[in-house]
Amino acid sequence: MVTEMLAFSNTMGGMIIIGVSDDGTLSRLRREDMGRLSNLVSNVASQQIKPPINPITENLMLNDGLVMVVHIQQGISKPYMDKNGVIWVKSGADKRKATAREEIQRMYQSAGLLHGDEIPVPGMSVTDLDERAFSAFYEKQYEETLEEQDISLKQIIDNLNLSRDGVLNIAGALLFGKNTVYRLPAFIVKCVTYPGVDIAVEEYIDSQDISGLLKNVFDDTLGFILRNIKRAQKDQGINSLGELEIPKIVFEELVANALIHRDYFTSAPIRIFIFNDRIEIISPGHLPNNLTIENIKSGNSNIRNPILASFATRLLPYRGLGSGILRAVKAYNAIDFIDNRDTNSFKAVIQFEE
Repeated sequence: MVTEMLAFSNTMGGMIIIGVSDDGTLSRLRREDMGRLSNLVSNVASQQIKPPINPITENLMLNDGLVMVVHIQQGISKPYMDKNGVIWVKSGADKRKATAREEIQRMYQSAGLLHGDEIPVPGMSVTDLDERAFSAFYEKQYEETLEEQDISLKQIIDNLNLSRDGVLNIAGALLFGKNTVYRLPAFIVKCVTYPGVDIAVEEYIDSQDISGLLKNVFDDTLGFILRNIKRAQKDQGINSLGELEIPKIVFEELVANALIHRDYFTSAPIRIFIFNDRIEIISPGHLPNNLTIENIKSGNSNIRNPILASFATRLLPYRGLGSGILRAVKAYNAIDFIDNRDTNSFKAVIQFEE
């Protein structure tokens, strides 16, 4: 019972039914059994699971006898462990031990105990900082130059939560690091334009792998998309560039959202595929915690990478108020969102109008 309760708490919650055998027959529990079983469930939840959980038991009288249903909610203080420190999670109808580092890190992330953007990047120190870019940012934001400060650059970077003891974290590296593609090769944007409506193995129209400072990655990604979609003349003159078939703000919001809210515990790139009938923006990481597509379309948000989010409001067209999806859909409503927990990804699909 301990491992089942742990697995449900660490995953999406569930029910344990006591009094039904594997073949579906009832074990004919007696009333005097229910108090003993209730105490057993309570003791397991409080003494053998760390941190303790709070299951709810329900006694049901069926035609053939009594059963007890133990309701276990998805936990908010993941990861939950047994007395030996082992973490169990659901795997389909079964359960398994969680051993992958990234999986365990995401549990700490869901509990607000750890964030992907604050993880140190081995081998990247203040000497790997693009001082020109950081100096320009600092002077613009604080109206003072770095040279005017009485503390070292290392201390300034630490104070801004971009490093710890001089070692850049993922946020610091992505925002102001030099040559980050060599240290963080998975955290790039891969863009491809295909000639049809499916991924082609050997044929494409345009392709680009985009890396560098986050602001440049945003600009270059936006540039790739805009040069690969059509413009319509509409009521404009013959010498005009024409209007984009999909408003630019849609891509600004969705690309910023992908860069800031992706799961940085997952070593995979953001992928942007442009087809004849649609554009797909695929981010590593499903929606965090209990967020749903309905939630985000209503303006709800859950900041997965708080350091990146705080700097993005000063570097990108990003407001951080959970309103980006709302603005994108308001500007162009032919957008579908797919939250895939099996592949640990979130996809925005922008359909071209016929």
